[in-house]
Formats: sequence, C-alpha cells, structure tokens
Amino acid sequence: MRHLSFKTQSANESIVKRDWFVVDATNQTLGRMSSRIATILRGKHKAYYTPHFDCGDYVIVTNCNKVVLTGNKLEDKEYLTFSGYPGGQKAETAKELINRRPVVMIERAVKGMLPKNRLGRAMRKKLFVYEGAEHPHKAQQPKELKF
Repeated sequence: MRHLSFKTQSANESIVKRDWFVVDATNQTLGRMSSRIATILRGKHKAYYTPHFDCGDYVIVTNCNKVVLTGNKLEDKEYLTFSGYPGGQKAETAKELINRRPVVMIERAVKGMLPKNRLGRAMRKKLFVYEGAEHPHKAQQPKELKF
C-alpha cells in the first residue's frame, strides 16, 4: 500500500496574493463589522493562513460616521486617552467621538482585535477608513464586501 504525504504549505511573500475590499459602514454594527474586518486583515479567511506571517488583504471602510452602536453604548461607552502627565487622562463618550473623529472609532475597534506586536502593526497599515462614500483607491479595483 502506497502512503501519500502532503506537505503543509507555510505562507510567504511569493505565495500571498493580496486583494482589496471596500466596506460600506452604513447601518453596520461597530463590533460585528470590526471583527470581520480584523479577520480579513489577518488573512484568516484564506486556506494558506499562517499565524506568524501577514497574509491578509487590504480593507477600505467608507461612511464610517454612519456606523451603529447597539443599546446605550452611544451615551455610556467611554474612550479614554492619557497624555502621560499627572491629571492628563481625558474621557470622551462614543457620541462625542463619532461626531468629532468617526475614523478613530473604527480604527480603535479593529486595533483591539489584532495582535499586539509588530505583526499587528503591519496589519493595521492595510486598513483605510474614510468619512464619506468616496476613497482614493479606485485604481486598486476593490471588491465590494457584504456582511
């Protein structure tokens, strides 16, 4: 009897094919959308996913100011920043943050779902978030991503 052996292929730069996806955040729940975006940025949707290599795709998020939070999170959820100085901690509600800087809300949500090392920082560079429906990445021919 002949034994077939298959080698597990580990991802490297020659194997990985990076695609571009565009996500419309209109009426999307922040957490659910962010977890799907983090999965695509990591490359976990690909057959050759390798945990120690960045094999993810690029993601463009449009209409980030129209994202939805469930329950009372708009009034209750607080985003904290700290300058490093005594008394330098500031709190801001989700409602205030989405009015002032809606891009930051999605970036922080996705950042929390990626690895906390240089690999995660490389993955974060492939996320592009925009307030309006327009983006400057038309040349990459991004595919529409439906949830």
